[in-house]
Amino acid sequence: MLKIGLLKSFSGKSLTVIVILTVIACCASIVIGRDGLPLQPGALDYIGTFSLQNNDPNLTGSGVRIAAVCRSITYDDGLPQEDYQINTAHDCFSTSNITFADRIDTIAGVSDHATAIGAILTGADPNGFYSEIGRFQYKGAAPAANVNVYEFWRFIVNYIYAGQQLDSDILTFSLGLAFEDWWTRGIDNLIEETGLITVAGVGNGSDAFDPLLYPGSNANVIGVGVVDSSLSADIAWGLKNFTLPVPTHSSAGPTSDARCKPDIVAPGNCLVPTADSLSEYDISGDYTSFAAPVVSGSAALLVQKANTTPRLQGALANNNGNCVIKSILLTSADKLPGWHKGEQTKDDDHAVPLDKVQGAGVINAAAAADLLDAGQSKPADTTAAGWDNNSIENNELAERAYAFKIDRPDAEQFITATLAWNFAYQNEYPFAKESGQSDLRLELWADEGDDKWLMIDHSDSKTDNAEHIYYAIDPNHADYELVVISNSQNEKLQKYALAWNVTTPKPNSKIE
Repeated sequence: MLKIGLLKSFSGKSLTVIVILTVIACCASIVIGRDGLPLQPGALDYIGTFSLQNNDPNLTGSGVRIAAVCRSITYDDGLPQEDYQINTAHDCFSTSNITFADRIDTIAGVSDHATAIGAILTGADPNGFYSEIGRFQYKGAAPAANVNVYEFWRFIVNYIYAGQQLDSDILTFSLGLAFEDWWTRGIDNLIEETGLITVAGVGNGSDAFDPLLYPGSNANVIGVGVVDSSLSADIAWGLKNFTLPVPTHSSAGPTSDARCKPDIVAPGNCLVPTADSLSEYDISGDYTSFAAPVVSGSAALLVQKANTTPRLQGALANNNGNCVIKSILLTSADKLPGWHKGEQTKDDDHAVPLDKVQGAGVINAAAAADLLDAGQSKPADTTAAGWDNNSIENNELAERAYAFKIDRPDAEQFITATLAWNFAYQNEYPFAKESGQSDLRLELWADEGDDKWLMIDHSDSKTDNAEHIYYAIDPNHADYELVVISNSQNEKLQKYALAWNVTTPKPNSKIE
């Protein structure tokens, strides 16, 4: 029998906090909800989701379909006992659009773990109360999204092994196994064939540095780590301020085949409804189980924006939407202190695309929406922010060049760019990885004048299906070019996504 663990065994216990530590400021000012009540979960305020919705109230996740795969806690003779379900009777879900793909009411049971995930995705409660912080308004990342909940093993049998069609825009997992298997490869195959945006936690680390978990470690999945909440005697403060990911709490890369994971990190400590009541709340804790829906729910807003804005619909076209959303999320992420590609040496800067603990950094939902809104730019002259959904021939003569000018170059500015593509797998059991995978390279060039160009940075991993550049610009250079190059020689036309921007990172702040 397959044994698989949740990324967090939800205890329902209150968070014990002791002292105040340095806090990393993220992207959003504090957003106040209805009747002046604070909005929860504060993690969504920290990453800019509430700020994004405050600027565009229509971004609620409306029309977006999220498939949430949850695992039963109890199995009998290998059969799930249905105790994987969200407590939809809780006040937090009174207006939520939650359905169950295979609910069996006679033996159904609710789960604290699944209930917390459902709330972060789509909860809504204007009259929440928690004794440690008082009254609040609860608002999940995508309160109007349609969430369909699947029991893990049935999902794998029906939609991976049997290949049934999955009518969803986003697939999210908060569970994992330490080893690649046929079903993990099957998930990658599903993503490669459909472009399904798929998000999963990479695991909760340990003092023994346990390995990363699958499917969060999958090549085509957006793997999410967790940043620790700020320790403070003030519970409310700790729910909206966060520090760094640490390997003892957030599993760190590389994978067993030397790929970078996680791709991105997010806060996971959230105020969430309890499964055994109709109105009570508790604190989830710093676990990747809850960082994953923070990312999934925020990505749902990008999907809604792309679907409802004609000039942005190319982001989800060509069965390549997962690569576009991944490249946008990674490019717009905020680097945290200590961020560095690979190890803390310069030798691996070009061969390792991401930080082995932070990935590309902490998600910034508001910046991701801005980058999506910058629009699609095809190769040739473009602007200093944008994205493309494209393809390239797999031969050494093929390249795609994106030229742009920085109007007022400043030494404090950075060029950030992410190239993403899917690995290919066979489309039937055991979903073996195809031979002759594409290997793409990303280069950054600067115009030195007199028609002379200099390559100033590049990312060229031999194992990853993402390349990432984070370059502090020279104010003497205003004209740049990003170049996508194929290192491969096979007959396949490789789809890819590229996103780029020029930004001035915000300084970190400390609690006074």
